[in-house]
Amino acid sequence: MSSHAAGTIDHHHDSSTSTGIPNKKLMMWTFLASDCMFFGALIATHLIYRLHPAPGGPQPKEIFSLELTSFSTFILLMSSLMMALAVTAIQKGNVKSMRWSLLTTIFFGTIFLGCQVYEFVEFATLKNLTLTNSMFGTTFYTLTGTHGIHVAIGVLWLVLMYVRSFQPPEGQRTFGWLFKNCLHVSAIVGAVLLSMFAVLGVVHTIQTGGTTASYFAGHLWMIVGFFATIAVAVSFWRQKTAVNFGEANAIDVESMGLYWHFVDIVWIVIFTAVYLIEYL
Repeated sequence: MSSHAAGTIDHHHDSSTSTGIPNKKLMMWTFLASDCMFFGALIATHLIYRLHPAPGGPQPKEIFSLELTSFSTFILLMSSLMMALAVTAIQKGNVKSMRWSLLTTIFFGTIFLGCQVYEFVEFATLKNLTLTNSMFGTTFYTLTGTHGIHVAIGVLWLVLMYVRSFQPPEGQRTFGWLFKNCLHVSAIVGAVLLSMFAVLGVVHTIQTGGTTASYFAGHLWMIVGFFATIAVAVSFWRQKTAVNFGEANAIDVESMGLYWHFVDIVWIVIFTAVYLIEYL
């Protein structure tokens, strides 16, 4: 009993550090603090220019689609829930549950990125809002685009963490293992990109008054490619066993969770300060 208690992992404190906080978590908090100031400057800049708009500038109410942005916000919040479940699962040593939660978080993050890309394309091509033709466009694209880059980096990090959960002991990390991992990452990234294009097409079809069925009928090749990529990813999944990833790696997943939750919180602030404030 005493040996079991001694081997219990404390996921929130590290007695080997002077602060009692694990170094990885402390580094992540430090980075997020600097990123908070960075986003604060971008949001403040946007709000200042909105208080003093240039004459003849575009009207945000005529450009924004509050329904689409609200949907993508809801999706991002759900991804934060799944990320929390992934952290809880790995803290309990449940690697399988963590993987499913990570995959779901990746899927939701991809949907959010797809909606944002569609929004940018629609604003630029149909509503003539570009990065250079108005101050509103400059601050809007800079702020929301920077956040989108953060989400994309987070999705890539999630993919790499998911693949890492299959790593064998150091003695078994041969060239064949490295090659299979490269294929595994490629398969998941391919599935992410195809699903993102699918989201873009579905959103465009709905916005233009078409039906989802007509969109999928016209893009059968992409749907087949999507499921083929999923099949490749599953085939690699079945061949791998997790023997070197477990409860001891919880701090890595938790650090990633801190980043993802921060990105979600920043979007809530952006959604309120950029979109909702225009309708008050």
